[in-house]
Amino acid sequence: MSAAAFQAAYEDARPFSPEPFDGGTVVRPRRSSPWPTPDMTILTGGRTTPPVMPTGIFGSLWPLIRDLAAGAGAPVDYVAVGVLGVVASLVGAKRRVQPYITTPQWQEPCVLWVAPVGDPSSNKSPAIDAATGPLRGMETELAEQHKSRLISWQTENERAKAERAEWQAQVKAATKDGVATPSMPTAAVEPDEPQRPRLVVQDATPEALGEILAGNPNGTLHLRDELAAWLMSFDRYSPGGREFWLEAYGGRPHVIDRKSNKAGPLFVPFNGVTVLGGIQPEKLRECLLKTADDGLVPRFLWVWPDPILYQRPRQIADTDQLERMYRRLQQLDAPRLEDGRIDARVLLLADDAADVFEAWVRDNDAAVREASSLYKGFVGKLRGMVLRLALVVELMTWAANEGREPETISLTTLVSVLGFVDDYAKPSALRVFGDAALPEVERNAAALARYIRKHAAQRINARDIQRNSGIATLKVAADVEGATDLLIEAGWLRSAPGRDGDTPGKARKDFLVNPAVHEVANGQLA
Repeated sequence: MSAAAFQAAYEDARPFSPEPFDGGTVVRPRRSSPWPTPDMTILTGGRTTPPVMPTGIFGSLWPLIRDLAAGAGAPVDYVAVGVLGVVASLVGAKRRVQPYITTPQWQEPCVLWVAPVGDPSSNKSPAIDAATGPLRGMETELAEQHKSRLISWQTENERAKAERAEWQAQVKAATKDGVATPSMPTAAVEPDEPQRPRLVVQDATPEALGEILAGNPNGTLHLRDELAAWLMSFDRYSPGGREFWLEAYGGRPHVIDRKSNKAGPLFVPFNGVTVLGGIQPEKLRECLLKTADDGLVPRFLWVWPDPILYQRPRQIADTDQLERMYRRLQQLDAPRLEDGRIDARVLLLADDAADVFEAWVRDNDAAVREASSLYKGFVGKLRGMVLRLALVVELMTWAANEGREPETISLTTLVSVLGFVDDYAKPSALRVFGDAALPEVERNAAALARYIRKHAAQRINARDIQRNSGIATLKVAADVEGATDLLIEAGWLRSAPGRDGDTPGKARKDFLVNPAVHEVANGQLA
């Protein structure tokens, strides 16, 4: 220790030091602070730093996505993955991807499950609205077209009823006269009522969604404002809901047997549903841990950026550009098979892209062996996610520009997708799964720390936190006590029990807040 450092330490350690002043002395208090330096890492609750969203897969669309995010006051990540989800849903059953010509048994449908994570104040919903907005007008047009089809159906249906009534009269007459029974004419068969085209479904039971999918062979987008309720409700209405959703990721034909279906089993030609919806960090733990065993959680592309400081938009986003791209994808040709299924066109990886994918799969398989828990399942399913993302990006790039529809997945597209997955999707999943694995007391302490920063609190009361803070996980006294104890250890709080006046009884559980926690620390947002 240097002489100067030793002297400083000595000065800080002395309780006081007399100094001559006009013949007398003054008392100089110690220079050490009564508060320790607070541990500001408590704010993150052990969460990893979010990765930066790569722009390569979005190409010329990135400026538009950035403008849409600015207009929504949200991180650009939310809008970006929302666009990926919409593109996947519009392509749906019309296109599939196959890695090699020698693997016809390995094809992936154009289905994505996307989960933006963030607090209620992070503007997830406005960002998702910005990405999905054009679908509203497109679906309204389809609804108007459906009215015309309904009129034609009603006409054919009434004609079929009349033909059936006449045939039934002929059957009665033939029975009375003892002659051969006439066959029912094909005109007497009542036509199936046409289903309204659906680009978006927001809240439907598996049985209701099955009926929608039976009349929408291209699949649909399941849009949820809050994914937590959906993840916890699979078996609420009927058994088999969880299995239905697991199959909805695979995009295969599906048959639903229900007693209520008097006409027999319901045939779903393409059980493919793209899922897009936000979820709050506080609700992640229960949802993830309760659904971890069946492989549902690893199917999601997780996105969890830090909140941003609001800045007013500098220009209006060109939403017409987004709608033009969506319409081009919606209008992809889609010939039908005899059973009503769409005859999907299959895109292969280009030869050079196939070589790169093969090498990446080997590296990823090695990562699977080293991973554990939820992350192991996520990495294990990345083969399929990479192919699906490559299909989405290839068609999105085409739809956003002029030219002929691609027949293969290019090397450029695959490399950009692999970079996105390795540099963004994997770190985002680690952030989500790591947060879910945190001990509850650390999660609660982090939530309380963020509450203190947000409200610039100088003093808090345990009962008030329990009753009025709005922190969902701090509604029980024992949980509040655990969180405050941890914040005391971290140098954030100091116990300061008090009473109102001279009243007897148990003292209030008040805590003073270290003023240093309200200073700029580690670049964290209050």
